[in-house]
Amino acid sequence: MGRRPRDQDADRAAIRAAADRLLAGTPLRSSSGRLTASELITESGLRRDIVYVHIDLVQDFQARAKAQDSTPTAMQELADANRALKAEAAELRTVLAEERSRSKMMRRIIAELSLELEQVKTEIASARHVAVLPTRGSGPLRPR
Repeated sequence: MGRRPRDQDADRAAIRAAADRLLAGTPLRSSSGRLTASELITESGLRRDIVYVHIDLVQDFQARAKAQDSTPTAMQELADANRALKAEAAELRTVLAEERSRSKMMRRIIAELSLELEQVKTEIASARHVAVLPTRGSGPLRPR
């Protein structure tokens, strides 16, 4: 008693459905969605040897992929969006670096001003113990 023969029609249907999903840019199993025979095998969920029994379907998929410019429309849109987001992220990193630099400079200025303020407070406190002499224009310096 041997193995039961494979359902060739079901295998072909699985390969066709996988090809259609990849070409439409809506893969279920493929992580990259690239239009390659390896991705077709992954997307179909069948073993490599079983897929290559139906070489006509693989070749048809490759021809359709080539005609589609090797990148499905949905995947191209995602790639474009990804590029735009990467550019925006790079710009934001630049802005963040500038803001960090300004913040660092402001912290230094604040630290210096705080030190100067403490020195002035100390000088004022010590100046309170000194008697202030009147100046010439403020009143008589000698008795008359």
